[in-house]
Amino acid sequence: MSSRSVTHTTFTIERRYAAPPARVFAAWADPPTKRRWFAMPESWVGKHHELDFRVGGRELNRGGPPGGTVHTMDARFHEIVKGERIVYAYDLLLDETLISVSLATIELRADGDGTVMVFTEQGAFLDGHEQPATREHGTGLLLDALGAFVDGAAVEA
Repeated sequence: MSSRSVTHTTFTIERRYAAPPARVFAAWADPPTKRRWFAMPESWVGKHHELDFRVGGRELNRGGPPGGTVHTMDARFHEIVKGERIVYAYDLLLDETLISVSLATIELRADGDGTVMVFTEQGAFLDGHEQPATREHGTGLLLDALGAFVDGAAVEA
């Protein structure tokens, strides 16, 4: 029998974007728009993304490096308050191995002409497959990509 472990963690990342809340919200909600900033590396193969942005809807993001491990994010939306809040739970798998289960909350609030976004994740990291600090760092990079996109792109609200 293999050794099993779980590490529980919570992290919060705050970002300020020059774009208004409606634009930031749309970047999470619109499938073609989200694919533009939430993309996997260009070199990855087998890329698949689907987004059914509604309460009870699913987001699936899958792909991996050529000949390497397939990364899968499988999410369900639990609450959506247009322009203000998104709550979803997601599983992260490497090939068929479940490495974590997380609850994520995105809060948006107007700040002058821009938006303050607070992203909070509560996670159960399983069997040492990923360290929470690595996830927090990767999430920060994604939120930076979101900022670059919404601050410089015309996204339909």
